[in-house]
Amino acid sequence: MNVVTEKLYYLDPYLGRFTAKVLQTGKDDKEQLYVVLDQTAFYPTGGGQSFDTGTLNDIPVYDVEEIDGEIRHYIKETIAVGEECVGEINWDRRIDHMQQHAGQHILSAAFEEELGFKTVSFHLGKEICSIDLATDRLLEQEAMEAEKMANIIILENRPIETRWVSKEELVNFQLRKEVAVTENIRLVIIPDFDYNGCGGTHPQSTGQVGAIKILHWEKQKKHIRLYFICGKRVREELHKKHQVIQNLTALLSVPQEQLVEATKRVVDQTKELEKTVTDLKSQLVEYEANAYIAKSIQNNGYEIIKEVFYNRPMSELQQLAKRISSNSNNTITVFVNETDEKLQIVCARDTGLQLSMNQLVKEALPSINGKGGGTDQIAQGGGEKLISSEELLGLLVQILE
Repeated sequence: MNVVTEKLYYLDPYLGRFTAKVLQTGKDDKEQLYVVLDQTAFYPTGGGQSFDTGTLNDIPVYDVEEIDGEIRHYIKETIAVGEECVGEINWDRRIDHMQQHAGQHILSAAFEEELGFKTVSFHLGKEICSIDLATDRLLEQEAMEAEKMANIIILENRPIETRWVSKEELVNFQLRKEVAVTENIRLVIIPDFDYNGCGGTHPQSTGQVGAIKILHWEKQKKHIRLYFICGKRVREELHKKHQVIQNLTALLSVPQEQLVEATKRVVDQTKELEKTVTDLKSQLVEYEANAYIAKSIQNNGYEIIKEVFYNRPMSELQQLAKRISSNSNNTITVFVNETDEKLQIVCARDTGLQLSMNQLVKEALPSINGKGGGTDQIAQGGGEKLISSEELLGLLVQILE
């Protein structure tokens, strides 16, 4: 039977310690243990806000959910029904959530006041929060205007009030969106600025939010998803970014204001060097291919090139085999590559021959419990080191003969 829990976080969001009686214990469909209390200061997941964590009688509470009217406190050890327990909220997590949630109210109201963009959804993440705005485009200047207004509201240190009202009383408030319930309606109010139906936890004034900073945004279908942080997270993010900037200024030996230009130069130089390396590798493969062609061996009416490699990248061997095929006539290339963990095969031929390299590889792969395939012109595969690389090469040549 479901039991009703008095929600102490509505009475005092700053309540960090409380006593309660266990009314019910149980396990969910995942066999996770939970208890239901007669009263709780733990906030359950809902309304875009995550759950509180903390302890009950020093037993960690790792999740809190409201299911079918029950507030379930998930714990690793049981507490007997009827037992009195002491609950303690993880205060750092609670104040962070209050700052982020109140900051969202302020920022959403600022976007609507300044630009007419309504908020259609909100998510309080572990590190970053987001809102979805009812628009498909957002300019930098527009975002900065909303952020400026939001931080002015914070500096004004306006009160954040909560009020329980009936459905009939809603006409007295300029709500930004319709409430989702018809009874026990809780409003969170910043006088003369924002009126919202909300069940989340909030500080007592806007000044306690500290600050709001927009990070970036992206288009999500017909909306703009905007990412932001509030309060302590702003300081932490500033510290992290400042450390990155300090490290980059030291690495690039330029002041902060020249970092973008200096980084662009490094990226351009890297791209140029990568192009040079690619060109040189291509020249090296050309030279290597011609060297192998020069020492090919006559075998049953065609030329064969066979070689064992060690820890050679397969992409290089495939490129080398293709180059040999394009630079020669009547030639079959058989490569075996041995790595620390496996044996690999690459076989190729020029277009003038009719032998199937795919068939050749597939006949050899069972000897190494391997997999692979390809076309009649080039095929590759790999498997376990059940025989030596030289034995595998010999087997491939034997199959050809």
